[in-house]
Amino acid sequence: MPFHISLDGHTDLAARIYRQLRDGILDGRLRAGERLPPTRELARELDVSRNTVAVAYERLTAEGFLSGHVGRGTFVSTDPVARTQRAAPAGGVRPAARWRSLPAPLGGDRPVPAFDFRVGVPDPALFPLRTWRRLVSQALRPSLLTPSGYADPAGLEALRVAIARHIGAARSVRAGGEDLVVTQGAQQALDLIGRVLIEPGTRVAVEDPGYPPAERLFAAHGARVTKVPVDAEGLDVAALAKGTRLVYTTPSHQFPLGTPMSLARRTALLAWAERNDAVIVEDDYDSEFRFSDRPLEPLQSLDRDGRVLYVGSFSKTLLPLLRLGFLVAPASLRPALRQAKQLMDWHGDLVTQSALASFIDEGLLARHVRKATREYSVRRERILAFARDELRDLLEVVPSSAGLHLCALAGPHATDTVDGVVAEAASAGVAVESLSTYGGTRGGLVIGYGLVGSDRVDEGLARLGECFSAARRS
Repeated sequence: MPFHISLDGHTDLAARIYRQLRDGILDGRLRAGERLPPTRELARELDVSRNTVAVAYERLTAEGFLSGHVGRGTFVSTDPVARTQRAAPAGGVRPAARWRSLPAPLGGDRPVPAFDFRVGVPDPALFPLRTWRRLVSQALRPSLLTPSGYADPAGLEALRVAIARHIGAARSVRAGGEDLVVTQGAQQALDLIGRVLIEPGTRVAVEDPGYPPAERLFAAHGARVTKVPVDAEGLDVAALAKGTRLVYTTPSHQFPLGTPMSLARRTALLAWAERNDAVIVEDDYDSEFRFSDRPLEPLQSLDRDGRVLYVGSFSKTLLPLLRLGFLVAPASLRPALRQAKQLMDWHGDLVTQSALASFIDEGLLARHVRKATREYSVRRERILAFARDELRDLLEVVPSSAGLHLCALAGPHATDTVDGVVAEAASAGVAVESLSTYGGTRGGLVIGYGLVGSDRVDEGLARLGECFSAARRS
């Protein structure tokens, strides 16, 4: 691999070459075992004498950074000492104040537990990979290439039309293709909303307990975020603070409790938004997986004043790595949202968008949702049975009829032990989440069933039960 070496000036060229190669080894730009160019070749590239390069190589070899092999060449040493990372320089540029208090982002390389009951991730084994590969291959066609190289920032028209038709049938959302902006997941949709509607100091209300990434995102845009309690009917409209301009809510399957917002509360929230000239962001993140009766009408379909922005995602129905979501917006906001999307990343991945359009149009998405729902239903029932039978004196399952997780509130005898059980379960290879992670005033567990197959659910739950038994004994 070519390695850039700068030789500005004419003094001690061998030392300059030595320092830059050494720095490249220390910071990982030159990896262990990587072959360096022969001295004659590098000397020609740098327009210096071969002896100058040879002196730098000899010094690096003597210090253990390089190793030479007769007839093969010179290589970066595999000695761990030679590959020690340099410390980052102290000081440097600092971010704006509102970014300094945010937690570090979650990485994708976290250890995978033996029994993963974490929330919000679908089972990749259920994803129809062979079919998807075929659709992606079909999407890579000349007709997809636009003359300018760029497309509509709102996304591929075929996909917007397909999504509008799908959510109209599956979720009762009133929208056409022109009402949609395709995004890279729901989080980007929320970011677009923040860019267009939030100014420094704008008061934004979020649910408590609720979805932390949304709260952090609005705060990062400079909003004054207030938490509003959630009860059995959903967000408490009467608790909304005066001056609130935007309300973020998950009415179809409240995150993380799982309860749907009642019709009376939906009507009250819409009336409140009209009186206070406010906007409602409705995040319908995973209600496609339903296990009982048809859901209540979404806020978007009940809205007659153009105040609801409806956010959806395919991260739960398909895979998070596809980074596909959408935003249904009132006509008054569409031009600004398109402009914001163009400034952010222009239009996203058109090949993936084209594949998803075909996936929906061929009825494959509906088929996949039906199949996945049957599988998730089995896992869900086993978790319900476990909580009601084995832990009935410790946990109270919150009624829920959709989504990829269940919530169980701690009873009087488990309030002080739940967080300890979560930590103990992690040591036993069982990943489960504490409700306290998401706020609220009551303790409890949030149990996902997207990543533990039906053949392993019982064993994972048995280990979790042992952790509760140990907590009770202590």
